[in-house]
Amino acid sequence: MTAVLTRPVEAPAVHKRKRRFNATRTVVLGLAAVYFLVPLAAAVWFTVQDKVHGGVTGEYYTSIPQAEGFAGALRRSLSLAVLTVLGVLLVTVPAMLAVTLRLPKLRPIVEGLSLLPLVIPPIALVAGVRDMLALGPNQLAGTPFGDALVSSQDPELPIILVVVYIVLATPFAYRSLDAGIRAIDARTLVDAARGLGSSWFDVVWRVLLPNLRGAVLGAAFLTLGLVLGEYTIASILLFDTLPTWLVKISGENGQLSVSVSTASLLFTWLLLLVVSSRTGPRLLGVTHDCGRCAHAGHAAQLRGGARAGRARPGHRAGRVHRPARPVRLRQDHGPAGAGRV
Repeated sequence: MTAVLTRPVEAPAVHKRKRRFNATRTVVLGLAAVYFLVPLAAAVWFTVQDKVHGGVTGEYYTSIPQAEGFAGALRRSLSLAVLTVLGVLLVTVPAMLAVTLRLPKLRPIVEGLSLLPLVIPPIALVAGVRDMLALGPNQLAGTPFGDALVSSQDPELPIILVVVYIVLATPFAYRSLDAGIRAIDARTLVDAARGLGSSWFDVVWRVLLPNLRGAVLGAAFLTLGLVLGEYTIASILLFDTLPTWLVKISGENGQLSVSVSTASLLFTWLLLLVVSSRTGPRLLGVTHDCGRCAHAGHAAQLRGGARAGRARPGHRAGRVHRPARPVRLRQDHGPAGAGRV
């Protein structure tokens, strides 16, 4: 009889590195939480502290809607934010898709142009805008362009701020969309949808945009934060928005100003969490494992660019799953499994 000698198996070093990485990540996240939450907690305590009678009070939060000028400034800022988000998406999304799918040689030029708003100081930009607006009622008075310049300075809804904010938000929206497009195989999805008979409108609306939903939401939130926090341009052009109102009210009632800032920050965070939890990544393309197919990942059928296909009749049923990333979609074998959009 032969004796079999065994030795204890040592734990792989991978687990040790993983534990070390988890510890480092916990420390970094803890420091980041302290860095962000401690000032926020101090601001909340400053707003709820009753300096007259002592204790805690919510008077400053309940008095926000009745504050003089708050409703008009908030309504104006939200209107500017919605128009700016729509304008940024209408400008950047078609441009990014065109560069990715049709004009890849223009990508360096588009990237360079998108960085210009970060290079040009906002003070120089607003100085040029102010000089151009001065031409409306003076040298260009009575002309269509002069009338457009005058109407764009409406105090209730200054369209000129929308135009300037679109320029300022372009670099942030471009980076968010560029990361989203690079994360998916956009060219393969387009080729598959076009090969199955889909129109360009269906390709963009039903195939690409659902895959870019996270990037589009990221661009929208970055633009929203920029508009709600921009002060310099609105102040120089003498428009009353929420940031300018906060600066004006801070000299009269500091606790009310900090209360509005804290409430707006918490509302933005809550909205971001709700939207992120309700909209997860949806990747088009579903494959099934079929023992009678010549290749792995048998072709899936796109219905309207959003619903997945089924295996051919008579094939052995396999597990249907959503892949971790978009897969190459091809038409099924034979007329029975021919896909259509």
